[in-house]
Formats: sequence, C-alpha cells, structure tokens
Amino acid sequence: MTLNSISSILDVRELPPGDRHRRVFQAFDGLAVGDAIELVNDHDPHPLYYQLQARAPGSFTWRYREMGPSAWRVEIGRTQVDEPATAGACCGGGCGGARGETA
Repeated sequence: MTLNSISSILDVRELPPGDRHRRVFQAFDGLAVGDAIELVNDHDPHPLYYQLQARAPGSFTWRYREMGPSAWRVEIGRTQVDEPATAGACCGGGCGGARGETA
C-alpha cells in the first residue's frame, strides 16, 4: 500500500555518477510529507537507501516499482521532516558569550 503521491520523476541515468546522489538528496529534501519522487536509474540504487537512512532515519519510504534489467525505478517517499539540530546554539546572552566578558 502506498500513501505517497509521486510529485516528480527523477531520471539520473544521463547524469555523471558523481552527481546522482546529490540530485536525489536535493529532490528528497524538497519533498513535502506524503509526497514522493520516482527515481529511475541504470542499476540497483540500493546503496542510496543506506545513505538516506543515515541522513534521514525513519523519514522516508523506499519501494521498488521496477527492478531491471535496463532500468530500476524506486519510489522514495517523505514520511516526516526532521527538525534542524539546535545543540550548541547560543541562547542569546544567558551563557555570558554575548556579553564579551574576559577572564
């Protein structure tokens, strides 16, 4: 069962191999929750699954729509948007950093 709506098809077969994952990440980052891209590649893009898992754990779905031999099609859906990390951000004065104090 698919809950995602395909918002675009991203065919990376004609791109240089070094640009492919960057383009997929850009497309994924632009997805709204519930939307998906259909990735078209000339080989099984399964290593990309592990990279997405490291970048956005639990935030995507991965479903093969076609598995070769000349094309692989994978639906990559957005299930949630991660909040940006705020650890280490200055609170704006309470830590003394904004006062310019010296030791």
